[in-house]
Amino acid sequence: MLGQAEAFSGFAVPDLAEARAFYGQTLGIDIDPEHEEHGLLTLRLAGGRDTLVYVKPDHQPATYTILNFRVPDIDAAVDALNERGVELERYEGFEQDDKGIMRGRALNRGPDVGWFTDPAGNILSVLQE
Repeated sequence: MLGQAEAFSGFAVPDLAEARAFYGQTLGIDIDPEHEEHGLLTLRLAGGRDTLVYVKPDHQPATYTILNFRVPDIDAAVDALNERGVELERYEGFEQDDKGIMRGRALNRGPDVGWFTDPAGNILSVLQE
């Protein structure tokens, strides 16, 4: 029934201005301002995947990764994030190096991944396959 319907994803934040600054300035993602006056942000992600960000006053951060950014060089991406004040999260039970990157390729466990959070506490990642 919905196999041919255009779809997009979305997630909540408690503060739209804070989200706009983080996603637009810190991460450098293009933001479509068209819906901002209605309390919505549209992130124009590479590959044509728009994602809706909306305000939810009683927001609780997602406990899973809401956005994954595929990068050609994870070390360069993590260094750039660190330069902008974004630090990687450390998770117990994951073998992460000094930068906070789980070197999945070296462990034969999938891609290299580094997780970080937005100001609302939602989990994001950079990964290199």
